[in-house]
Amino acid sequence: MGLVMPLSGCTFSGFFKSFTSPIHVLIPYSEVTSVICGTLHSVDQYLNIKLTDISVTDPEKYPHMLSVKNCFIRGSVVRYVQLPADEVDTQLLQDAARKEALQQKQ
Repeated sequence: MGLVMPLSGCTFSGFFKSFTSPIHVLIPYSEVTSVICGTLHSVDQYLNIKLTDISVTDPEKYPHMLSVKNCFIRGSVVRYVQLPADEVDTQLLQDAARKEALQQKQ
């Protein structure tokens, strides 16, 4: 299992921009929850995510997604992003989050 993190803040946006490994994105809806796995192509300050080479964790439930190779995911619908733990420098990310929190308090 990798690092699972809720999405919010500019620190994470900058962090994701430098990440190139496959990630999992959890998209909860009222009745349907889907997980899309793909390679991060881009992310913006609103945490809108563009993935390439995507796959869905439950293809029987989402057969229409089998032909999709790239997708854009609106940041407001993403609940969590799962990153491979061995490729994430958590100490650096925590330090950046602390610095951003201190700047916001001032």
